[in-house]
Amino acid sequence: MFGIDSSYYNESIRKLVLAFGSLFNEIYLSKFDESNNVTEKVRVPITYGPKEKFLRKLREDNALTDNQHVQITLPRLGFDITTYLYDPTRKVNKLKFIKKEINGTEYSMWSEVPYIINFNLYLFTRNVTDTLQIVEQILPNFAPDFTVSLNMNNLSSIVDVPIVLNSVATNEDFEGDFATRRLITSVFDFTAKTYVYGQIKERTPVAIETSEVNFFNSLLGSTAAPSNFITDFGWTGNAATGSITMTDGSSVI
Repeated sequence: MFGIDSSYYNESIRKLVLAFGSLFNEIYLSKFDESNNVTEKVRVPITYGPKEKFLRKLREDNALTDNQHVQITLPRLGFDITTYLYDPTRKVNKLKFIKKEINGTEYSMWSEVPYIINFNLYLFTRNVTDTLQIVEQILPNFAPDFTVSLNMNNLSSIVDVPIVLNSVATNEDFEGDFATRRLITSVFDFTAKTYVYGQIKERTPVAIETSEVNFFNSLLGSTAAPSNFITDFGWTGNAATGSITMTDGSSVI
């Protein structure tokens, strides 16, 4: 039933995921000396993936060879999608039909569908100072939302998507012995009010190049009778050149 005509992929969710991740790919952690001078500045990497995946990598050694083991460097950011929810507060007319012609090609689709997509952003650090420094770089940008503009498709080239920060929770892992690595985890809960789109159909419009009109002096009886006929005229156009030639009987105007 669904997708019986042809498969399609508008990438509307993918574009939202890329936009969300790009909001946090320029976060840096600074190290200071006793005089409060910056001695080191490290960019915090960000990766898409669930929280459990990062926790497992942080708690286990990653073997490069049989004799060499490394651990993930901290701090680190990660994020993923948690839920998709239909948003009835932004519901639009289902019968709304959108049509637009671009460079001789006509694009059409039915109205967009509003959805709420929830994201979780994860922050992993070694100490509280690193956590607070990174949190302070994120919180001021959301009051409580930050709006991104996305080019969803040919028919929705500019779509404003508010991303709302709902809550922040921080947890410090005290379990383990003295050799266990300390880990502080912060979870940022976000809501993105976006839209998803159905299939966009394309077609090339066909131009009408010839038209004929006949005039009669009566609408009663047979209009094809010679006594009712007055005159006729028509026009012929060229879609390529845009020229129009009109005719009246045998004479060319």
